[in-house]
Amino acid sequence: MVVDALAKGLPLTPGREDHEAWVAETEVGGEAALLVKPVTFMNRSGVAVERVLAAHAGAPQDLVVVVDDVVLDLGAVRIREGGSHGGHNGLRSIIDVLGTDAFSRVRVGIRKGDIGIDLADFVLSDFAKDDVLVVQEAVGWAAEAVHCLVGEGAAVAMNRFNGARKT
Repeated sequence: MVVDALAKGLPLTPGREDHEAWVAETEVGGEAALLVKPVTFMNRSGVAVERVLAAHAGAPQDLVVVVDDVVLDLGAVRIREGGSHGGHNGLRSIIDVLGTDAFSRVRVGIRKGDIGIDLADFVLSDFAKDDVLVVQEAVGWAAEAVHCLVGEGAAVAMNRFNGARKT
């Protein structure tokens, strides 16, 4: 959803499926960039990320990975430079395949109360109707965070977007 939000506000080439991912070329924060959505299962997303990086001579430190996160409350957005996968299977796959955790990530909270069901069922289910506005706001906030992260750097982005949302 965040990649889709980024795509709506940017000039980009027509997206194509390549290297087990949907890929479109654009510019983010004044930098040439690729928008990439792996089409693999999440726990194999590292394969797609590695193939896209190799095809475009990219390095792990060039990445900004956006993930949903059940550890964070619904609507929260957090930016990190590197670090562990924190139990997230998509991040685990990327770290395992690339052999490094030295890439930025934007985590978007999806937890509301106790999950109470199988985690896979929870993350694959639709958001409740009364949560849609919160989700839309978080997606927009996360897209802004990606722009800031790429254009102004991690320190500025973390100061601006981590913590309580400033409206």
